[in-house]
Amino acid sequence: MSSIDEIRDTRIEKLKLLKDKGMNPYPSDSKREITLREAVSIFDDLEKNKGEKWVAGRIMSIRGQGAIVFITLNDGTGTFQGLLKKDVIGDEKFDFWNEVVDIGDFVEIQGSFFKTNRGERTVEMKDWRMLAKSLRPLPEKWHGLVDVEERFRKRYLDMLMDSELKEIFEKKEKFWTTTRNFLKDKGFMEVETPTLEITTGGAEARPFKTHHNDFDINVFLRISVGELWQKRLMAAGFPKTFEIGRVYRNEGGSAEHLQEFTNMEFYASYMNTEEGKKLVRDLYIKIAEDVFGKTAFETRGHKFDLADDWKDVDYVEEVKKQTGIDVLEDSEDKMEQALKKLGVEFEGKNRERMTDSLWKYCRKNISGPVYLINHPKLVAPLSKENKDDERKTEMFQVIIAGSEIGRAHAELNNPLDQEERFLVQKKLIMEGDEEAMMPDMEFVEMLEYGMPPCFGFGFGERFFAFLVDKPVRETQLFPLMRPKNLE
Repeated sequence: MSSIDEIRDTRIEKLKLLKDKGMNPYPSDSKREITLREAVSIFDDLEKNKGEKWVAGRIMSIRGQGAIVFITLNDGTGTFQGLLKKDVIGDEKFDFWNEVVDIGDFVEIQGSFFKTNRGERTVEMKDWRMLAKSLRPLPEKWHGLVDVEERFRKRYLDMLMDSELKEIFEKKEKFWTTTRNFLKDKGFMEVETPTLEITTGGAEARPFKTHHNDFDINVFLRISVGELWQKRLMAAGFPKTFEIGRVYRNEGGSAEHLQEFTNMEFYASYMNTEEGKKLVRDLYIKIAEDVFGKTAFETRGHKFDLADDWKDVDYVEEVKKQTGIDVLEDSEDKMEQALKKLGVEFEGKNRERMTDSLWKYCRKNISGPVYLINHPKLVAPLSKENKDDERKTEMFQVIIAGSEIGRAHAELNNPLDQEERFLVQKKLIMEGDEEAMMPDMEFVEMLEYGMPPCFGFGFGERFFAFLVDKPVRETQLFPLMRPKNLE
């Protein structure tokens, strides 16, 4: 078996043969008249009228039988069979093809359309031209890229050789298109908010930091899709807004977490939590039906049906039921002991981190879909107080397959309350908590001018990953990789 270097050297020699023959191996133009998908859809007319058309694509297979060569073309819209016959195209063109063409090359061919004895739609070549000569061989068809790191590093080959993987990304595009269209149909306006911020708001996470040379200040890549900016738009008189965009969190990765990913957040003035619950459930069902044609799924060892009734689960009561800890009443020492007994690893011994860690232990046992409600105020610094218990807030999370797949708030619009909670977060930062929320006093100033009652909700591509039952890294086109020495 030849090495990659030997194959590459041989193909470079073929480049020279193409040039010597006067055929540019990398032309800037193409004579293509129809896509391969169109060739399939109008095949009957092409066959009947015996017209000749130019088609193009990458050669995925070559099968030779003496004076006859069959190829399979792929142009991204579909595949199509080509036939090269020596007595039709002529000795010189036929021999030159065999001399310079390899699997992986991009070519265009002109020919007439017919069906073989086996009923295969085929274009019989009368002429051909090289569009892009490949210098490296494609992965072996049946095994593709086996090494995980190689798959992610050469994602373009992974998707080329694995049609099911390509379908995942076609579904993902439809996932976001469905989300966008649903919200627009409900009267939401799509907006764009800053990705560089002086303070990161809207979530609790460790941010990426960089330097703004013109202002000579440090700035952060955003960790939410413009939560505090979209709330400013509510104050500005925009009734409903949403944004779909990238967010960045400088944290560890897992099957559910990445450092760069896409989220969606929407905000609606005058919408209450119960109205928000219905809207969210309708959105999830719409996505499931339009993208996957079903509402029942199995993932991460859980089964759930988005069309079921979504029950309420009380945060404090659920933690108490599963762990015996009352996160509102029990001491921090008792919480720490419980976490250690449960074998839960956690960072920081402050009450907020331990409360959150206890809940994350509990949620993996819930298949859902459910609304998790009544979060302690400490873990929800941007939500309004619960009207029945000031220690809790008016928010919910969507829990599916043991994980958080969406978060909603009755947005806090009391400036004095918001300032007090920001000061609690500031204290946590000073004590070394790198994930505590950065205070934004300009946001507090905005609230002092007045912001209407507002409902906010967001989810990310984790939801899509759960629906296709893949780790979230598998559902990104080009996940970040460590640099590779190419020498």
